[in-house]
Amino acid sequence: MTAPSPGLDIHFEGVVHLYPSDEGDVVALRGVDLDVEAGEEFALLGPSGSGKSTVLALLAGLHRPSAGRIRLGEYDLGRLSNRQLLRLRAAEVSLVLQDPARNLLPYATAAQNVEFSQRGARARGHRPPWGAVELLEQLGMGQLAHRTVATLSGGEQQRVAIATGVAPAPRLLLVDEPTSQLDTQNRDQVIALLRDINQRLGATVVSVTHDPAVGAAMPRTVTIRDGRIGAEGRRGQEFAVVGKDGSVQLPPDVLDLMPPGTLVRVRRHATGVDLSNSELETDDL
Repeated sequence: MTAPSPGLDIHFEGVVHLYPSDEGDVVALRGVDLDVEAGEEFALLGPSGSGKSTVLALLAGLHRPSAGRIRLGEYDLGRLSNRQLLRLRAAEVSLVLQDPARNLLPYATAAQNVEFSQRGARARGHRPPWGAVELLEQLGMGQLAHRTVATLSGGEQQRVAIATGVAPAPRLLLVDEPTSQLDTQNRDQVIALLRDINQRLGATVVSVTHDPAVGAAMPRTVTIRDGRIGAEGRRGQEFAVVGKDGSVQLPPDVLDLMPPGTLVRVRRHATGVDLSNSELETDDL
C-alpha cells in the first residue's frame, strides 16, 4: 500500500453558482477567482449567506458550478462523472459538515465511525498513518472510543465527526464550523489536529468559521461577501483583493468611509498606489 500524495491545489476561475427558486435564481457566487497552493491551510470567513458553504460544497463535488471552472490538483471537477466524484470523496477529499449528526452513524461507536471513514482510502491502496483509537486520543476522546455516537454529547459528536474527516488522511480536508460547539480547551485541540494533518501529511485544509480564534490560528484567511472574494489575511494583516475585472472589495470598516457610489481617486507613485475619497479631500480644503 502507498500513502496518498500531498495536498491538492485549488483553482477557481470565474466561478458563478446559482440556486433556483420560485422567485428566480439566487446568486450565491459571483465570478469567484481563487488560487490555493497544495498544502496550504486557510480559513474562509464571512457573514451568513455570503457563499462560504457553497464554496465548500463545490470543492467537495456536491454541486457543479453554474459557470466557470474549478480544478483540484490534476482534477477538473466539471469534467468528472458522478462516479469519479464519489471516488474522489472516498479517498482524497473529506468534507466535515457543521451538524455532526450528518457525518456520523449514530448506532456505531466512535472508533467504528472512524474506521468506516477509512475504508474508501484503504480500498484505493492508501494507508492512513493512524488507527481509530489513536486519532480519537489526539482529540481527548480515547476514553469514549467504544461508546456509541448516540450516547455522546453534541460537542463530543463534533470531535468524532472531525476525526472521521481526518481519518482517511485526505489530500484536501474541508471543515464547516469545526469549533462551533466546543469549549476553549477542545477548540484548541481541534485547531492543533487540523494543523497536524496539514504539516504532517501536507494536506490542504480549508475551514469555514465564525470563530475569530480559528481565523487567527490560520496563516491565511479569505473573506467572502455577497458571493465575491472580499479580502485576504496573511499572518494577521488584512488586504483587499483586486479581481481579474479590476474590482476591489473593500473591508467593512473602509466601506463606512467609502459607501457604494463614492468617488475614489487612485494615485500611482514610486512605491505603490493610494486610494482616497475625493469628497473627503474636498471637505478638507
